[in-house]
Amino acid sequence: MEEEKEEAGSEEKDHIPPEDESSSTEDCLPEDEEKEKESKHVIKNIPWTTAKNFTVEIGQQQIEELISTWDIHESWLHHSEFLEEEELKDSKRYHYRACWGLPTRRKPIPRATASVFFVIVISKLKPDTAPVEVFYRLESSRLIRRPEQCEFREKWLQDIIENKVLCAERLASR
Repeated sequence: MEEEKEEAGSEEKDHIPPEDESSSTEDCLPEDEEKEKESKHVIKNIPWTTAKNFTVEIGQQQIEELISTWDIHESWLHHSEFLEEEELKDSKRYHYRACWGLPTRRKPIPRATASVFFVIVISKLKPDTAPVEVFYRLESSRLIRRPEQCEFREKWLQDIIENKVLCAERLASR
């Protein structure tokens, strides 16, 4: 019970993987059928910049480049932004957010949005010529994913928005 309270209090920092922890592809695809499909499909990734060439602007450009490889319908619109820089003992972390919505002619301002949080990690232990590490997570999830290990799914964004709309409707009907 106390662990749940601690976890809830640190939710905003949960999109940061612990320094000694890495994600696995198994976490991304819980069902065996999906695992089989995924193994036959190539996961798109981009070549990430090196630590010595990294800037906040380059990080944001590369996140946009990664997003452009995702198989998402063109009706989805997003904007990305830099949030903060975090200095740790063994690394520097740069936090970004991409906010997604589905505007329509009838509702140009979406009823709900879905955010994807990105962290670009620059290790202080690796050489400057090593590429940066990139992680992302969905706003409704604590699962941390790596772009090279897990293919992004449009359904994740749809689920977040549907849940927000359902929640708003329930609150409004009270």
